[in-house]
Amino acid sequence: MSEDTGFDGAAAGNGEFDADGAPVVAIVSQYVKDLSFENPNAPAIFQTQGQPRIDVQFNIAAQQVGDEVHEVVLKIEARSEIEGSVAFVVDLAYAGLFAVRNIPAEHLQPFMLAEAPRLIFPFARRVLADAVRDGGFPPLMLDPIDFGALYMQQAQGQIEGEGGTPVGHA
Repeated sequence: MSEDTGFDGAAAGNGEFDADGAPVVAIVSQYVKDLSFENPNAPAIFQTQGQPRIDVQFNIAAQQVGDEVHEVVLKIEARSEIEGSVAFVVDLAYAGLFAVRNIPAEHLQPFMLAEAPRLIFPFARRVLADAVRDGGFPPLMLDPIDFGALYMQQAQGQIEGEGGTPVGHA
């Protein structure tokens, strides 16, 4: 069953899209773009006692893929080690297609790099947790991320000439 984005004037979500020039955003689709799980030291890693050390990195990419349609990709990389041995490595690229209309240019980038990732993060978090659980480990439940604050931090760094940290790197 496909969902109508409403860009042809049909109803979508909880209302109809405005034809009068009002800003409109709709999630067209969400999907796993790439998923990799490695358990390089199995089965020995399951005999190892100790507290795992987990490193999580993330990045956000956005690109226009059609008229009034943008793809936002949230890439999450997680690596766990126990006593110096790799327990697991998981890489996830989770994407959302966003239909946008009548969004001022100065608001498009903040939406794509702050609000759009916030909207798709809970779904990416679940996919990542399930992959780790299916690999034989307790699910990795990531804490919520304040993408808005990260975006503002990066924007402030660029304004001050510091170069800033790319949005999404933990």
